[in-house]
Order: sequence, then C-alpha cells, then structure tokens
Amino acid sequence: MLRKIVLAAAIGSICAPSLAQEASPRKLETSGALFGVRPSVEDIDLSPDGKRIVYVTPGRGRTSVAFVAELDGSKQQAALEVDGNPERLRWCKFVTDQRLVCNISGQADAGGVLVPFSRLLALNIDGSNQKPLGQRTSQFDARLRQFDGDILDWMPASGGSVLMARDYVPERGKMNTNVQRRKDGLGIDRIDTLTMAVKPVESPRKDVDSFMTDGRGVVRMKSFVPVRGATGKLDARTVFSYRLPGSTEWQPFSTWDESETGMFPVAIEADTNSAYALKKLDGRLALYRVKLDGSLAAELVHAHPKVDVDGVVRIANGERVIGVTFADEMRETVYFDPEYKRLAASWGKALPKLPIINFVGASSGTAKLLVRAGSDSDPGRYYVYDRASRSLNEVMLERPTLEGVQLANVKPITYPAADGTAVPAYLTLPPGKETARGLPAVVLPHGGPSARDEWGFDWLAQYFAHEGYAVIQPNYRGSAGYGDDWLQENGFKSWRTSIGDVNAAGRWLVSEGIADPARLAIVGWSYGGYAALQSAVVEPELFKAIVAIAPVTDLEMVKSDARDYTNSHNVSEYIGSGPHVTEGSPLQNAGRFKAPVLMFHGDLDLNVRVRHARAMDAKLKSEGKASELVVYEGLEHQLADSNARALMLDRIGGFLKANLQK
Repeated sequence: MLRKIVLAAAIGSICAPSLAQEASPRKLETSGALFGVRPSVEDIDLSPDGKRIVYVTPGRGRTSVAFVAELDGSKQQAALEVDGNPERLRWCKFVTDQRLVCNISGQADAGGVLVPFSRLLALNIDGSNQKPLGQRTSQFDARLRQFDGDILDWMPASGGSVLMARDYVPERGKMNTNVQRRKDGLGIDRIDTLTMAVKPVESPRKDVDSFMTDGRGVVRMKSFVPVRGATGKLDARTVFSYRLPGSTEWQPFSTWDESETGMFPVAIEADTNSAYALKKLDGRLALYRVKLDGSLAAELVHAHPKVDVDGVVRIANGERVIGVTFADEMRETVYFDPEYKRLAASWGKALPKLPIINFVGASSGTAKLLVRAGSDSDPGRYYVYDRASRSLNEVMLERPTLEGVQLANVKPITYPAADGTAVPAYLTLPPGKETARGLPAVVLPHGGPSARDEWGFDWLAQYFAHEGYAVIQPNYRGSAGYGDDWLQENGFKSWRTSIGDVNAAGRWLVSEGIADPARLAIVGWSYGGYAALQSAVVEPELFKAIVAIAPVTDLEMVKSDARDYTNSHNVSEYIGSGPHVTEGSPLQNAGRFKAPVLMFHGDLDLNVRVRHARAMDAKLKSEGKASELVVYEGLEHQLADSNARALMLDRIGGFLKANLQK
C-alpha cells in the first residue's frame, strides 16, 4: 500500500549536481544498530531525461519504500511502500520520466509448504494509477501463478510500453466455457504500462522457461528445463534455442549442464548478430562471442588463467555489451568499448579511494550515467556523470549511518590448508591495528557453498572489526569462481575438504600470532552457518564460540525439504547418498560439540527451513550442550529487517564477549 511517510532512518543526501552534501553520522545507541541497518539504497535507477532518480530504501523494521527524487534537490516523494509481511519491494525502474515498474516478491506459507512469488506493478512517480502487469487471478485458475513474468525490453522510445515475458494460467471448471481462458505457459506481450493495452508477440508455450531479446525488442533465444520422464521433476540441464534474423523457427543453440561443452548465453548483440556466452575453457568459465547465423561459430572474447569469467557489463537498457567482469583478488572489468574504457579510467583517477566502480543506469542516449563507487572501507556512493559538462557528482550514500565512522581495510591473503594448498581469503583487522597481535578473532565462512567472498565492504566483517576482532573470510575449496578443480564435487559432498579449509583459517590466525587461541570464534550464514557447526564436529576444541545464522544442520533433511518442489531430484543428487550424509551433518554429531552455540533463523526461510535450527537446538540441549536459538517470525533467509539485524548483532556481540574471556 502507498501512504505518506516520514522515515526515522537517515536516507542519504539528494543534492544539486554541482554540490554533493555530506551526511553526518547518525547517533545510534549500539554498534549493532550502526551496522545492522539495511543499506539506504537497495536499488536505484536514473530517469530517461536524467533529471531524477528512483531508489528503494528501508523504512522502519522490514518495510521498504520507493522514493523519487529530483536531482536538483527541488522535490522528493514516496511512490510506493511495502510492509515486508511477507512481500518485499525489490526494485523499481523508469519506463518513462513519469512512469515506473516495480517488483514485489516474497514467499508465503501454503499449508506448511513455502511458496515463492513475485508481482510486477506499474505506477506513476507519485504512486497514482497503479496497474498490475501480470495476468489477473481467477477463482477458476487451473494452477497457482507464482510469478507474473519478466521485463525483457524497456523500449524507451515506445512512450511507456514494455516487452514482457508473461506467465499465463488457464481456467478450469467455468460454467461459461466460451469465456474460459485457455492460454497456458510463458508468452510475450507488448504492454502499454499506462493504458494496459496488450499486443501479443509470442503465444504462450509450456515448453519455455525464459526468453532473450537483442535489446531492441526482437526475440532471439529461449530456454527450457526439461522434466525427468513422467516424474514432473526438473532435470539438471537447460536447453537453449535461437532464431536466425527475421525467422520464427527455433534452432538448437546449446545444452547447459555445467559440462565441458555446454554454452550459457548471457547477452545478445544485434549489431553483430551474435550472442555472448559462458563456456568452459581449461576448467574455468570464459566468455565467447557466438554467431547466430546458423554456423554457431564461437570466438574467444576473454579468459582468465585463475578465475571464472562471470558476466558482462551492459549499458543503454541492456542493448549494448561494453565489457566483461570477473573477480580475482579484486573485482575487475575489462572494457571492449574504448569510450567506456576511457571513462572508467578517468573516474578511477578522480576517485582513487573508491576503486570499485560500476555502471548502474543511464538516461536516454546515455547523456547522463548513474555510477556506483565503493571500496573495502567505504560502503558505496552513487554519482551522476554528465557527458556535456564532464562532471561527476555524488547524489546518494549507500550507508549514511557509517559516514564519519572509521572502517577497516581488507587485505587479500592466502593461507595453507592441511595438505599445503594455498587458500585465498580476506583478512580484516580492527581499524588502526594493522599490526596487532593476540586479538580475539572470527572466522567468517561465506554461504553457498557455490559462491565466494570478494574484496569490498562487508557489513558483518566490518561490525566484528569495529568491535575489536580480527576477521578472516576464506574462499575454501567448494567455493565458486575458481574453476572446476576448486569447486570440487560441492561443499556438501566434499565437506571434509571445505570444512578442513575453514578450520585451517582459524589455525593460521593463531600460528601467525594474529589471534589468541583462547578467543577464537566462528560465525557463518547459510552454508557458512553449516560450516560453523560442522567445524565443531571435526575439531571440537578449535573454536570457543559458534554462531550460525540460518544454518543447514542435516543433509538428509535438505533432501526431504525439497520433496514438494520440482527441483527435488537435483537437490538429492547435489547432496548425494552415502556415509558423508550422516558424517557431514552437525545434527547427527551433536555429542561432539564443546563450544557454546548461538543460532538465528527466520521462519519463512525458503533457502534453509527453520526446522534445521530448531532440531539442532533441541539436539544440543538433549546432549547437555550450551545452545541458544532466536527465531524471527515472518522473516526469510536474509533477515531483511533493520531492527532484527541490529538486535542480532548486539546479541552476537554479547555472546562472543561472554565466551571469549581470557
């Protein structure tokens, strides 16, 4: 619902293009409140005329609000507010200077089964004339419509229309069958977001899961995940097809199953009639340009000798690909486009302390560019670059509550695993203590496990550093981004290697004299929470306190959690069967724990069900172990509630201080 509001939290400064005001630090009672507040910019976009921005910012607790602000500072207004119970406002983007499309999503409990959903809503920048873009729900719908669909092209010259892949649900049991809807599957419509006039472009089909265009409104590719026989369960493969220019017939492009030969398309370039696709080269993902002329001739664009290429950089509503990106010790971008290469280099010189620079949006014709810049010790700032005046002006702060707060530097390092393998990691020491010794310390493994940490600002790591802890974030084997050999089977099947690398990070802190062995803790979220708990199974004496947020606690339970969903076979294969399932489940080995445990979990967590934490807490207590569990009602995996996060950090801070005493 939309209402006029006044936020208690500092929002950041909307300022005149020639002068960026600095936000003063907000006075907060606790460090938990300082670092736990959600970013003031959760999403942002620039209007086609370059005169205003729309940004999604947190309100009180779990509420999110979309604000539209004039860049000359003359006006700011709330366009949409979502209360977070259970819907969350994810993003808003301009269709025209006066019209927005916003995405609202979440998950709901349907008889014990958590069901994800998302909706697309068109509205004026003042919040009026709201129109749902998805098919209208009917009491006769033959199935649940979880997702409205996706915007394929924003079509800035269309006067307010978008090209949308739209999910159609047929009706059943209607008395008047002449008006019964029969369309079923994913189709494409051109929709006027103001009048809701609809022009069909592609008839709905059940054998399509997504479409891709060339950025100019022409549909060139589709994908489909087949089912396994008569089971109705999804396969692990994705099948891609494409069209020749001017044709309506589909031809095979590739089957992607993370094999050595599959190609995964990420963008289509109209000017060269080609697709950019990721493909394995020497066990790592590389970027190729593939001709869409019938030959599928592939040309290597970029490969890295150590890490995966993981994406492309696009501009002008996704129409143009201007570069490729990957993360080694730091995130890097290689620009193909000479103009943007020069721009990025000039901004790097203008903002030497903010080396992480990303294109976020652009006005029509890219006369103005929206840019985000940040670093390890700066959470991020948003700038508008005016090509005509060649000015780069700050317009928003990502975390104004931390402005003026001394934050820590992050150092890329490697440390030896038990078998001598060099494991990449990031070390964060308390501000002003770059050579400190004998500190209390936290090992902070990332989630996933098929993910990785990167150099930059991390609110959890910075909180611990602010509280005086040394923090190490290991990219253990099982992490993504380093190729197949590093990924292993995955962090569950190969848990002994992954957890061994995590524990080796703690031992390294001690061996280097950085950490006091009596004050060493481990904290993790999701798979990181699993790693924190499983570390105590492997080496019960290593960590003196364990914190697990939304943790997996039992591998067999992960498989059973998926039984009501179409990906259940894939999940079962991912976890596997055999002794590693029991041996790798903290719940089945609770008797080995010696350190006290503190856990947090949301009861609407679709990624990891809350029953994992509840079962672990009960089992630890039955074994006479110290365990505490905090369950947040109505929150999902990310605990997207500033109050909940603040209280969680304060609770963790007190727990660590109580259990890491000399």
